[in-house]
Amino acid sequence: MSLHDDAARVLDQWPAPTPEQEELRTAYLRHLAAYPDGMWRSSRDGHLTASALVVDPTHGRVLLTLHGKLRMWLQMGGHCEPGDARIADAALREATEESGIAGLTLLPGGPVRLDRHHTPCAWHLDVQYAAVAPEDAVAAISDESLDLRWFGYDEVAEVADESVRRLVDRTRALL
Repeated sequence: MSLHDDAARVLDQWPAPTPEQEELRTAYLRHLAAYPDGMWRSSRDGHLTASALVVDPTHGRVLLTLHGKLRMWLQMGGHCEPGDARIADAALREATEESGIAGLTLLPGGPVRLDRHHTPCAWHLDVQYAAVAPEDAVAAISDESLDLRWFGYDEVAEVADESVRRLVDRTRALL
């Protein structure tokens, strides 16, 4: 199964938690149906991306990266790569690379939420997961980040945009 087919399968089966999320789910499926290259950065009309919020439920905190290009506190994530067999694999790979934490595990049940946003390269149709950090995980900053920091759940609203706040809220509800 191709990454494109896996993403379509995941989105087709995903039970959107709100009417807004259902609208995005169907828009993503339409995008994949219209664009065979809709998973790749080369698709200038937009492409799916994968991200994961790294969470430490024991200590009530999340790990955010200060994105090097966008200069915003965000969850880990980015473009899919040819070696990604599944959209979940892409999210886990990005979270591991950008956090420096080995042994992350995605929350079961598929994506946590969807978020569509414009970036300098194109529209990103982000499929957002949550990854639980192992106990006593130590993060290590990657070259893609200006900073990497743990924030208590209640601190996120002070530093991050609405999209990240919604991702944290939805993740906490699932935990």
